[in-house]
Amino acid sequence: SPFVGMFIARVSKGRTVREFVTAVLIVPTVITVVWMSAFGGAAIEQIQQGVGELAENGLTEVSLATFQMFANLPLTGILSFVGIILVLVFFVTSSDSGSLVIDSITAGGKTDAPTAQRVFWVVAEGAIAAALIFGGGEDALGAIQATAISAGLPFTVVLLIMTWGLLKGLSHERQLLIARGELT
Repeated sequence: SPFVGMFIARVSKGRTVREFVTAVLIVPTVITVVWMSAFGGAAIEQIQQGVGELAENGLTEVSLATFQMFANLPLTGILSFVGIILVLVFFVTSSDSGSLVIDSITAGGKTDAPTAQRVFWVVAEGAIAAALIFGGGEDALGAIQATAISAGLPFTVVLLIMTWGLLKGLSHERQLLIARGELT
């Protein structure tokens, strides 16, 4: 999302492109592939073999599916704890990056906006999320998810164009550095 992009740009200031690509693209992708391969494969195997609650009602109780899958693996308690911590870290970092960017935008691009303003955005973000969850329930969440999915395909085209522009810019910069003798 734009919030995460602005957040990553801010915390990556002063890093090389290689450091950025490694820390922001390669490492998270590798960790995600390993996680999804290991636990996704285990879940598929449990469903195919009819093992445990996941095979019985995993597709109807999506919010519990991960924990139903963990219940049939060794170290269930540790896996559940790690899963909860990872979800918590995801929510906290997403909220933090969102509020940081909204705060920066509303402060006219300043990075040192007043703390009270940042707190306001954190509280407002939490209140809106709570209102959607408690007020609209699953219907509101479903509508938000449908909107996000519908916007995904057109945004993919935008991302591909941006990727092309980035690669073109990096290639041009490399040619300039070679012409100046700063790169061989």
